[in-house]
Amino acid sequence: MLNGTRFDLSRLRSLGRLLTPGERPSDDSTPRARVVCVASGKGGVGKSVLATNLAAVRAARGERVLLVDFDAGLANLHLLLGLAPHHDLGHVLDGVIPAREAVVRGPGGLHLLSGGVGRHALANPTRRELDRLFQALRPLEREYDLMIVDHGAGISYATVAHLAAASTLLLVTSHEVTALSDAYALYKRARAVNEHLRVGLVLNRTPDEAAAAAAWERFKSVALKFLGDCPDYIGCIPQDDAVARSVQSRTPVTLAEPASRASTAFHRIAAWAPIDHARTSTAFYERARRALT
Repeated sequence: MLNGTRFDLSRLRSLGRLLTPGERPSDDSTPRARVVCVASGKGGVGKSVLATNLAAVRAARGERVLLVDFDAGLANLHLLLGLAPHHDLGHVLDGVIPAREAVVRGPGGLHLLSGGVGRHALANPTRRELDRLFQALRPLEREYDLMIVDHGAGISYATVAHLAAASTLLLVTSHEVTALSDAYALYKRARAVNEHLRVGLVLNRTPDEAAAAAAWERFKSVALKFLGDCPDYIGCIPQDDAVARSVQSRTPVTLAEPASRASTAFHRIAAWAPIDHARTSTAFYERARRALT
């Protein structure tokens, strides 16, 4: 049970089977945003730094990019971007303003919908609250080319509902054993609720290529042994002091120090081909709402 709402894994699993990439298009002919989820099994692996830099790189290409901070109640993307939004997802959930009015412009032309800090309803949403929020977010899909949803660490109800509806997930971890174990747990749950989900693994803050390669081999061998498949390995992001400086300056490192090693790596991650095809045949947030029922 989650806040009085039963987490029905079997229902989420059936949604993943029924809504395949080749299903009949909906009657809504309005162009819809591609939606990419960014998640991690463990906190502190740099997931939000990756999300902000991914958004900055794609916005620099001329795409209309919206970054949605779904780290419910513990949002920090606005801090990483040097922004102080007057409204956030909590205001949208409460019906104070429509979602588009809570969006602010950030560095490099990207847009942000902040998640809010210390909001209990966002930290532990009920099914009805998530349904209301998903419905409110649905119109944003007509206004952007790409929506990047940054989730809190772990396997929350909101995260699993998103993953049941998504076509594309960036799974962020580090080379440490505990982080890899938690990333595997999230990957296992994601595959359980959505067998068509395309997952790309990113190893962050790696000391060198050898450590990254060894960590990937450990993850891949476990996934293949127990699940019969594994994610794509997109690449690693090296430990780089430029990232720490960019966090302090509240500017994505790809904008602050574009020649840094980390920036080069973020550009490689942003070029992962499934990001360009992360559109479902029906509206993403309609699919997410169906995952809740």
